[in-house]
Order: sequence, then C-alpha cells, then structure tokens
Amino acid sequence: METQETKKKRNPIFIIILGILVVGGSWFGISKYRYALHHEGTDDAQVSADISPVIPRVAGYVTDIRARDNQQVKKGDTLMILDDRDYVLKVEQAQAALQIAETSLNSAKATTSAAKANIATSQASVGTIDAQIEAAKITLWRASQDFDRYANLIKDHSITQQQFEQASAAKQTAEKQLSILQEQKNQALQQTNAVSVQSNATASQINVADATIHQRQVDVDAAKLNLSYTVITAPQDGLVSKVNVQPGQFVQAGQPLFSIVHSNNIWVIANFKETQLDKMKEGQRVVVTVDAYPGHKFEAKLTSFSPATGSTFALLPPDNSSGNFVKVVQRLPVRIEFAGVSDTLVKKLRPGMNVFVDVHLD
Repeated sequence: METQETKKKRNPIFIIILGILVVGGSWFGISKYRYALHHEGTDDAQVSADISPVIPRVAGYVTDIRARDNQQVKKGDTLMILDDRDYVLKVEQAQAALQIAETSLNSAKATTSAAKANIATSQASVGTIDAQIEAAKITLWRASQDFDRYANLIKDHSITQQQFEQASAAKQTAEKQLSILQEQKNQALQQTNAVSVQSNATASQINVADATIHQRQVDVDAAKLNLSYTVITAPQDGLVSKVNVQPGQFVQAGQPLFSIVHSNNIWVIANFKETQLDKMKEGQRVVVTVDAYPGHKFEAKLTSFSPATGSTFALLPPDNSSGNFVKVVQRLPVRIEFAGVSDTLVKKLRPGMNVFVDVHLD
C-alpha cells in the first residue's frame, strides 16, 4: 500500500500539467502587462453625430407634412408647412400701415411747400409796403413844406384861411397814411415770422414721417419673415428621425418636433477613467471595434479631451462639501474621430451604438 501511494505522488503527469499552467499563466500575465503598458481601452464608448432639432419659429396649425421617418433629406428641403393665413393678413396690415405713413409724408411735404410759398408772399408784401412807406414819407415831406409856407403866409393874410386849412389837412392825412403803412408793415413782419415757424414745424413733421415710414417698412419685413417661417425646411443634410407630428396639430414656436441626424459627420465619445489619462494625448492612434460589426476594426485618432468630467455637466452635479463624501473614480469624455472616412461601414454607423476603443500610447 505504501509503495502504490509513493508512486502516485511521484506521477509526472501532475507535475507537467502544473508546470504548463504556471508557464501559461505567467506568459498570459506578462503579455497582458506589456500590452497594458502601451494601450488604454474602454467599452464605455458610443458613436456620436450632429443632431439638429427641427423647431418652428412661429406658432400655427400643421397643414402638410412632407418628411417621413428615416428619410434622407438635403439642406433646404421642405419638411412641414403651417397654416399661413394669419401671417398673410399681418403682411397686408403692415403694408397698409406703410401706405398710410407714405401718404402722411406726402401731405407733410405739400404743407411745407405751401408754407414756403406763403413766406415768399409775405416777404413780397413787406417789400411792397416798404415802397409805399417811402412814397408816404415823400408825400408827408411835401405836405409839411406846404404847411410851413402856408403858416407864414397866413400871418400876412396872403392866403385865405381855407387854403391854410387844406394844407394842414394834407399834412395830417400824410402823417396818418405813413402811420397806417408802418402798422401794416409790422403786421406783415409778424405774419412772415408766423409762417416761418409753421414751415419749420412742418419740416420737423417730414422727419417724423420719414421715421414712421422706416418703422412701418421694418414691420412689413418682419411680417414677411414670419410668413416665410410657416414653411419649415431642413437645416442640414441628414436622416429624419421619427416624426411625431400629425396634420391639424397646433405647434408652438420653439417646440422641438423631431430631429435630423447628420450622417456625414460621425465620431466616438469614449469615457475613460481619470486613472487612465496619464499617457494619453491628442493625435494618438485608436482602433475602434463596433458591437454591430465585431469582425471589423475601424482606424481612428484621438482628437480632444473634454474640459471637465461627465459628472460636472450632470443635471445635479455632486457636492463633496455636503459631508457625505465617497471617493468615486471619475470619467472624462474623450473625442475620437474616424480616420478612414471612405470606409463604407463608417456611413452605416448610427449615433448611440456601443463600441470598444483601444488607444495606442506609443
């Protein structure tokens, strides 16, 4: 019995198997260790793309939907049409207000022209009165001379009392005439000043009318712009997501309706642990494996690092000063762009697909 147990203990098969396991485990561990020195990888990564929401700029009822689920569209293609009758009326209302403002401007210009004509007439009237005043002064001078002569002659009884009274009456008449003409001149000057003030006021109304026209023109342009917004077009080339809108539905301005995915611009966002970033830098080669195409390796390049960890941009970021602190390894989003853009499989990738990224640190 003892001899058989000794032989079993000395069986070389067990020693060989144990040696193979030790050598194999050592080789596996050393290879993994050497691989880890030159590579960093993570499966916390997804495909990303530019996604533009389709948002109406004006409110209205949907009359026509021309976009379908998963449809390929080009920039400027019509996706949806809203009822534009209210906006057409607003354009007509703004145009009518513009016509009223233009009529007011023409009226102000006509009033200004009439005021300028009245100023010219008043100035001409003042000139006529000035000439009449000069003639009246001459008449008064002659009547004064005759009155002085007749005053000397009446003393010698060389003329009759009637002739003296006639000379005195002529002098008084000339004085009254000169006084009346001077009063008329003052009134004409006052009227000229009044017309001048009215002309200045009318000229200022022209400036106000010009500003009103500009404002009404802006209203027309704004109304036409809102009218153009009733036709919703594609902002970029891409694929339409699920269209959750029905004809007759009322949509608000700024309400997201559906999205357009720009399939011509695809990249990967990989979330690496902060302990993995030591040797990583921009420009390093990356091999991407997509779960949907496990047998294909995509060539890519590390292009940029996020300015903050993912938790920083969360809706409720952690507050370590609250007292309940548990240290958790943070992850930093890293942008990885595909190098083989001509690869046909790249065009088949869709945002949200899971991928595994392997960053070559050399």
